[in-house]
Amino acid sequence: MKKEVVIFGVKDTAELAHWYLTNDSEYTVVAFTVNRDYLEIQEFHGLPVVAFEDLTSIYPPSQYYLFAPMTGVRMNTLRQKVYEEGKKMGYQYISYVSSKATVCGNSIGENCFILEDNTLQPFTTIGNNVVMWSGNHIGHHGIIEDHVFFTSHVVLSGHCHVKQRAWFGVNATIRDYTVIGEGSLIGMGALVTKSTDDGGLYLGSPAKKQEKLAIEVY
Repeated sequence: MKKEVVIFGVKDTAELAHWYLTNDSEYTVVAFTVNRDYLEIQEFHGLPVVAFEDLTSIYPPSQYYLFAPMTGVRMNTLRQKVYEEGKKMGYQYISYVSSKATVCGNSIGENCFILEDNTLQPFTTIGNNVVMWSGNHIGHHGIIEDHVFFTSHVVLSGHCHVKQRAWFGVNATIRDYTVIGEGSLIGMGALVTKSTDDGGLYLGSPAKKQEKLAIEVY
């Protein structure tokens, strides 16, 4: 019997999560949920949409799992907030790892959304609430902390340490043994050869720190 899951959201990412879970997982999606202030529709993909504030009484955490694979808006703080609220409500989160991703027995936390063609080399650990869009290379012996967002085709070389809430743009490349600071934004196509500061915005090749803070931009 498949495990039953409620997905947070009714936008593009939630729709994609529904497709992936339906077509490539052991889970069955039974409903969607959003905060009451954003409850504008009662049904999505033929399934009920319920207020997050009412979720425990309709889909209790003793019987259902939760999945909140949201985008990295506001440097992942919104996704972190929802994730932590769900934990306080008593929910266990699932993680989705595509059957077309290459994994090597990696430790992967909960509420992770790892799509096709990601390569996770041996001895790298993935924290909770991490999103990896398609086609990333995650090098060996690395540490990815919680609430991190990878777009697509990011190359993270070996022995890197990515701290919480970091965000990576398409085609960014990170040198081995680099520490990516908490809440750093690594821009599209950036080449990072040195460790980054917390909250820093890095653009260019080689990447240079910008005057604005990451959260001011995204």
